[in-house]
Amino acid sequence: MLLEKTTRMNFLFDFYQALLTDKQRSYMQLYYLDDLSLGEIAESYGVSRQAVYDNIRRTEAMLEEYEEKLQLFTKFQQRQQIAAALTTAIEENASKGEALRYIEQLKEWD
Repeated sequence: MLLEKTTRMNFLFDFYQALLTDKQRSYMQLYYLDDLSLGEIAESYGVSRQAVYDNIRRTEAMLEEYEEKLQLFTKFQQRQQIAAALTTAIEENASKGEALRYIEQLKEWD
């Protein structure tokens, strides 16, 4: 479960980091990408561990709100699934109609 949350946050961060403040981006990058502890981040910024924790939790909530409204990660996952199905269909010499159906699904999400 923790790995799933970390992976999800990394994807949401990739999609929405431009919407965050510099401090939010920095804390999230240090915590999720660089795997620093709350204490290590707090020490480098001269703030309390609680301040870092609160900032990260608020930022996580913001990222989830952005995703709820914009659905960039969800659409990315759907495109990945369709691309995988299309690849499989091509590898298994599926009918032209089946391959075209997958391509049409991809076009619908753009």
